[in-house]
Amino acid sequence: SGLLTVALGQIGNFLAYTAVPTVLVTPLGALGVPFGSILASYLLKEKLNILGKLGCLLSCAGSVVLIIHSPKSESVTTQAELEEKLTNPVFVGYLCIVLLMLLLLIFWIAPAHGPTNIMVYISICSLLGSFTVPSTKGIGLAAQDIFHNNPSSQRALYLCLVLLAVLGCSIIIQFRYINKALECFDSSVFGAIYYVVFTTLVLLASAILFREWSNVGVVDFLGMACGFTTVSIGIVLIQVFKEFNFNIGDLNKPNMKTD
Repeated sequence: SGLLTVALGQIGNFLAYTAVPTVLVTPLGALGVPFGSILASYLLKEKLNILGKLGCLLSCAGSVVLIIHSPKSESVTTQAELEEKLTNPVFVGYLCIVLLMLLLLIFWIAPAHGPTNIMVYISICSLLGSFTVPSTKGIGLAAQDIFHNNPSSQRALYLCLVLLAVLGCSIIIQFRYINKALECFDSSVFGAIYYVVFTTLVLLASAILFREWSNVGVVDFLGMACGFTTVSIGIVLIQVFKEFNFNIGDLNKPNMKTD
């Protein structure tokens, strides 16, 4: 069930990337965690302690801050702009580094240390986000020109097919290692750490490719950083500390002194 939850969440995020800046969509994907916890506490009668409730509040508050300070417009709107940015030397260099790191993690580090170190599987899945998110956004842009009767429609079709292939491979590999991680580690701890690392690397890839941060001022940048930090803390409180038997009533108990 943990794999299905993560899978559905990522599919929903990928669909949203085609219409909204990545810097806004990716952090807001975490809202599924507090809403899921609240629904589970009422519908499934699962226990939600005071730390979990505080985490839900922090996640919602941080998300509001992210919405207020997010970029107001998309910087890449046409296929020509997309092709130009995909061939940018900085982005190509970034992808080469990511590929080298993935090869090292998958073929050398994961077989030896994956089952004992949670960061190995999380790093693989998060680095793959550098391909899935730009591919998803690129497919949405290229699809606009596929059905147009103009010379660029053929190029748009080839570009869309290539991006679909990259997206499909990335998702399949991600799900494989998510499943491996859920077999070896607690799903709550994995979910919290995975969200933070995945979001950070996806925002980095998006910033390099689409330059969504180029029109963000200092105040908005600090606001988004604070919002992301607040959401991350909320997710950790919900996921990692959900098994703690602690509630508001414990604060009212008098301290018992023993001689």
